[in-house]
Amino acid sequence: MIEQFNFDIQLIFAILNGQVSAAINRKLLRNFRKNGLEITPEQWTVLIFLWKKDGVTQQELCNATYKDKPSMTRLIDNMERQHLVTRMSDKKDRRINLIQLTPEGKELEKQAYIVSRQTLQEALQGITAEELGIGQEVLRKIFFNTNN
Repeated sequence: MIEQFNFDIQLIFAILNGQVSAAINRKLLRNFRKNGLEITPEQWTVLIFLWKKDGVTQQELCNATYKDKPSMTRLIDNMERQHLVTRMSDKKDRRINLIQLTPEGKELEKQAYIVSRQTLQEALQGITAEELGIGQEVLRKIFFNTNN
């Protein structure tokens, strides 16, 4: 089956080994800095989740962002130092910390979304809505196939 497709093998490997997402993350970081936002793309993925659902466990954030516990701990530590989030003990189980946005973390939402939307527009330049729809569906299928 796979032999019938004419693959650009370099592009496939660039996608598989993360070069495409790394390039987008570099662009996003530059755009955050250019707009005075001192957050990283990794922090942004955590913030997106917290803006939708504040006060979640670190494990929920790990699951949502596909990060392991040590990486998430480092990320949360840095975000705490920047006064973006706080750790609060769960009232039901004191062994569990809930991660909550600070007022500073909440304040970033609008500007970060504007910058991320601008970055996405730059990344998708020259791509038609139809091409984007097809690409999105292909990536959704690949993601589904690899998460089983």
